[in-house]
Amino acid sequence: MAMFGVIVSGRLVQTEFQQISATQFVTVINDADNVNHIVVFLTGAVPFPEGTAGQVYFSWPDPHAPPNWQCLGYISNQKPSVIFKVSNIRKLHEMGDYSNMMFGQSHIVHNAQIGISIEPLSNIQEVPQANTIESNLTFAQKMLENFMNYVLSYTINQSNMVPDPTATYVPLSTVQNWYTNFERRLQQNPNFWK
Repeated sequence: MAMFGVIVSGRLVQTEFQQISATQFVTVINDADNVNHIVVFLTGAVPFPEGTAGQVYFSWPDPHAPPNWQCLGYISNQKPSVIFKVSNIRKLHEMGDYSNMMFGQSHIVHNAQIGISIEPLSNIQEVPQANTIESNLTFAQKMLENFMNYVLSYTINQSNMVPDPTATYVPLSTVQNWYTNFERRLQQNPNFWK
């Protein structure tokens, strides 16, 4: 009997989860580029054992890398279904190698995957709500703008520079490239810096 189900808008209900270990389950979401939201739910056939819940993870497709698992939230006997927005999630090279082996896989995956890990309620992580993510994103962008304004206030032309052997100079274009890359990565995943 299927314990979990997934609904992707415009598709049939999906209940085919592969059991990876005693507490970990994975299913594949095909053609994930067209997925905006997913619903993960308990089917009602098998409840969670007392004192446990299911941490839900998502792995965005990357044809050149193994899966990187990102925590979406959780489901439980008291909260048997949740809608997750996945259209903003992108691969996370910054997460490190530990996330690549989370559900026992290290080969390249071309489709998105959903993983559910049954864990004690005390280990379940609450994922910040969208408004918290938005406020973090706004703060980071304002901080970056402030930093760039500060750096730009010290710019001088090479003809105005006085030789100082104790000073180290960084080309403004290098700082601008960093700013652009940081802002792009922040748009793709507001939590990448964690």
